[in-house]
Amino acid sequence: MKLLGWALGLLLVIGGIDDIATINRLKKQAEEAYQQGDYTQAVQYYQLLVDSMQVQDERVRLNLAHAQLHAGDTATAQRQYGQLMNAEGAAIKSVAYQQLGNITTQQQQYDNALAMYKESLKANPTNEDARYNYELVKKLKKEQEQQQQQSDDNQEQSDEEKDQQEQQNQEQNEEQSEQQQDQEGESTDEQNQEQQQSESDQQEGDQQQSNESEPQEQNTQQGEEQSEGEKSEEEMSNSPLSERLEEMNISEEKARMILEAMRNNEMQYIQQNRRKPTKPKDRSKPDW
Repeated sequence: MKLLGWALGLLLVIGGIDDIATINRLKKQAEEAYQQGDYTQAVQYYQLLVDSMQVQDERVRLNLAHAQLHAGDTATAQRQYGQLMNAEGAAIKSVAYQQLGNITTQQQQYDNALAMYKESLKANPTNEDARYNYELVKKLKKEQEQQQQQSDDNQEQSDEEKDQQEQQNQEQNEEQSEQQQDQEGESTDEQNQEQQQSESDQQEGDQQQSNESEPQEQNTQQGEEQSEGEKSEEEMSNSPLSERLEEMNISEEKARMILEAMRNNEMQYIQQNRRKPTKPKDRSKPDW
């Protein structure tokens, strides 16, 4: 039994020696690949150390994160750095925060970057790279704010100019609309005036035609009346005497008497005209 126990111990020692040799060999290979810029190969070596060999060395994990970052796997590197935020070594913790600050700076997350650099300096105040990056990001943030302010001012100015342009366009459209309405109103007034003038001319023409036709009608009516009168007289003259006397309700004897009286009056009138002196009477001479 003592011999068997001694043999097992010897095997464990030999195995441990082999593991240490393997770990050292992988570390050396990873460092050489990293120095040569073969970051993908360096990631594989460091990954073997962490996953297969169960190496708990914080520096190996930090180097793995560096290799992943250089290989372009930023998200995985950021997770590896995050696992080192609570590292026991202050220098490694400071570098992990610094690297997180660098990643967020590239993403233009300046507030987060400044917070990461502050934590880096808290962990290791002598970390001059973190301090330099902190001051640099402060300037970048200020420039970003100025650019944002200028952009906001330009946008505000652009909005004001746009509003002014829209207002001017609206005023021009309203003015054009008013002018068009005025022109339409003037055109309508002119049409109404022309229509009224046309109606007035038509009425004057109708009135003139009516006035011209009235004398003709009057003449026609007078002619008709005169014709009727002449016709009546002619009819009366052509009608028998007895019929005319009957129409006047006068007897023939009475009519003879009237005619005789008219003849006597006419004779007296003629005689008086003959006896009437042509010169004024001389009262100094006798009447004979």
